Amino acid sequence: MNFGFTVLDTSLVVIGERVMLGPNVHIYSAGHDTSVLSRVKCIEFGHPVRIEDDCWIGGNVTILAGVTIGRGCTVGAGSVVSRSLPPFSVALGSPAKVIKRLPTLEEELADPRNIYHRFPDRS
Repeated sequence: MNFGFTVLDTSLVVIGERVMLGPNVHIYSAGHDTSVLSRVKCIEFGHPVRIEDDCWIGGNVTILAGVTIGRGCTVGAGSVVSRSLPPFSVALGSPAKVIKRLPTLEEELADPRNIYHRFPDRS
């Protein structure tokens, strides 16, 4: 976790293994209807949020209710994630949109040119 990390959790929030979070990341599993009466009656809903393994969430990112961020994703700083992201993708913006596909771990391990083969395994 990093400083300024906020989770508003009226529903399940799952953060996978080896997930990196920048500063001021906000996860909101709660929401409200646009109806004034729903606010008068204090009605709140919740949908699960999942961040799968090996993701990197940049600083000042907001993740909204019902979103799954697939394994190995990178989310650019300042993004608002309002829809689920497929595994091994890069997304950014408000709302966040996928701009690039990333290689899977298996693809990286199979690539002899990958510079990270030189580093020891820390897991």
